[in-house]
Amino acid sequence: MDLSNKKIAIIGLGYVGLPLAVEFGKKYQTIGFDINLERIVELNAGSDSTLEVSDNELASAEYLQFSCNTDELKQANVYIVTVPTPIDNHKQPDLTPLIKASKMLGSVINKTDVIIYESTVYPGATEEECIPVVEQASGLVFNKEFFAGYSPERINPGDKAHRVTNILKVTSGSTPEIAEIVDQLYKSIIIAGTHKASSIKVAEAAKVIENTQRDVNIALINELSIIFNKLNIDTLEVLEAAGTKWNFLPFRPGLVGGHCIGVDPYYLTHKAQSVGYHPEMILAGRRLNDGMGTYVVSQLVKQMLKNKIQVDGANVLVMGLTFKENCPDLRNTKVTDIITELNEYNIHVDVTDPWCSYEEAAAEYNLSLIQSPKKGKYDAIILAVAHREFKELGEDNIKALGKENHVLYDLKYLLDKSKVDMRL
Repeated sequence: MDLSNKKIAIIGLGYVGLPLAVEFGKKYQTIGFDINLERIVELNAGSDSTLEVSDNELASAEYLQFSCNTDELKQANVYIVTVPTPIDNHKQPDLTPLIKASKMLGSVINKTDVIIYESTVYPGATEEECIPVVEQASGLVFNKEFFAGYSPERINPGDKAHRVTNILKVTSGSTPEIAEIVDQLYKSIIIAGTHKASSIKVAEAAKVIENTQRDVNIALINELSIIFNKLNIDTLEVLEAAGTKWNFLPFRPGLVGGHCIGVDPYYLTHKAQSVGYHPEMILAGRRLNDGMGTYVVSQLVKQMLKNKIQVDGANVLVMGLTFKENCPDLRNTKVTDIITELNEYNIHVDVTDPWCSYEEAAAEYNLSLIQSPKKGKYDAIILAVAHREFKELGEDNIKALGKENHVLYDLKYLLDKSKVDMRL
């Protein structure tokens, strides 16, 4: 199959879109498009603030150009949409970015062009929600004058081992012929290979259950952690013992945030409810995981009271704000749930994080981060994110930040059990 005439446009240059644009830009004429002018300026200057792509990698994509001008998109014939698909305040899917991108593409596509969606959605969303918008905006007829594909993203922010090229890619298309074109296109850059699904809906469903499965499994471990805490049993020791069986799954308790695991299940449950089924297990897992911030603070307060530390007006240091370790991604971080709950007790909270942008923390969560916590200041310290800087800091330096009588709560098993007062 001749792919040499393909000119690709990547719509959205975040954690998903940029690495993909770089890989395609090594082989094909590629336009990286984003509505954020600051992002385009940054990338044209040769650096990526998400740290997913190095300066050298950016420079290696010789056929890649960046733009926020929609007119420049008209030269492409394959459009790949990698915009966010968040949930709203009512935990319902928010397709606004996807619909806006579809409407924009409808104004630039030509006959025979292909639009491939990578954003996580519920089964049916591509053909039922996005394509009609493209049809209306373009005046073209779907599967006669333009075509579609779906290839769900599998980016793991901050993971330098599992990159876009060495993660197997699921592909699909709106016709058998287009499915083959989409598959061959991705196969030309994905070293790990591809899996061609039988339909767009199958590919959409595959994506949304990947993270739903993880969410439910983590919810189980979180519930077990709560039970073991009541039984005065160390959860990690139990998991390590159980993990000696060959088929025991190595999940750990913790906060479930980020752009995928804490969001995708709500897309699936929304679709399930729309067809008359109320999902029990998935929603139960979501409720449990969403409640972990409150649980952490309740346990901390109990321990502070046991240590005869006055809770009202206490100083607490939260170490880490990003949703995962060694990554600047703040999207849907559940550390904010801990901070909000601490504030309910009239506790003074300081937050420090060497990875995240102070400006983004202020803009997204109205938080003013501190760079250097004062020694001997804190009544309690919560190790919320396992950044390597915190591990390198070591137990003695971390404990030195607390008062003589303080509580050290390690949510990430970063320190030895004997060196902390509490573990999740």
